[in-house]
Amino acid sequence: MLTLSLIGIGCGDPAQLTRAAIGTINAADLVLIPRKGIAKSDLADLRRTICADVLTSDKTRIAEFDLPVRDAAEADYRKGVDDWHDAVAATWSQTIADHLGSDGRIALLIWGDPSLYDSSLRIARRLDPLPDIEVVPGITSIQALCAAHALPLNDIGEPFLVTTGRRLLEGGWPQGVDTVVVMLDGGTAFQSLDPEGLHIWWGAYLGMPDQIIMSGALAEAGARIVAARQDARARHGWIMDSYILKRRP
Repeated sequence: MLTLSLIGIGCGDPAQLTRAAIGTINAADLVLIPRKGIAKSDLADLRRTICADVLTSDKTRIAEFDLPVRDAAEADYRKGVDDWHDAVAATWSQTIADHLGSDGRIALLIWGDPSLYDSSLRIARRLDPLPDIEVVPGITSIQALCAAHALPLNDIGEPFLVTTGRRLLEGGWPQGVDTVVVMLDGGTAFQSLDPEGLHIWWGAYLGMPDQIIMSGALAEAGARIVAARQDARARHGWIMDSYILKRRP
């Protein structure tokens, strides 16, 4: 029987690993490391570093694989994602079959936490054969962002909303909340908002050596963030960022 452990590893700082994560990595027969191309080699390098730092079991093997790329040209967004998940699941299954067979424990190191804006749980349920699935929670980018800014996420007794850049761009400011967390923003959707009364706390490469954070009134900080984001993306070839917006009277 196969057991697949999806292990949250936080946002880039190996010190964010929990004891449970370290124990589960060492209990694995096989650790899978996805490669996302040269431009995002930092992500695979960090997973390799974690394995080198915490692995003490001589029975654990490491296998790397090239992650399929989602077809961004697909007009139907959900279909594109669905097809991509199928392709990733097929790649996982083949890599497991090649390196482990039909019995043993597999570990996948998941950026942040597997439960929050991550596809690993949905992909895992498409595997054939279907393994037992377990999750080890990790520090999310939301927690890392709040910590970097020493910012309490919610106001006293008030709700907040977590959404995507795409939804913010399409729907504008959500009703009923004064605090919005934005993830998976391929651009800078905050530029579509009326900045009056809005403050922003932004961070990129959270927990990594290249971490960048900025904050301020959106009317003033927005342009600085756009420029910093463009520069960082040009230097690294990729960017992973998130931000919090709060409406202030």
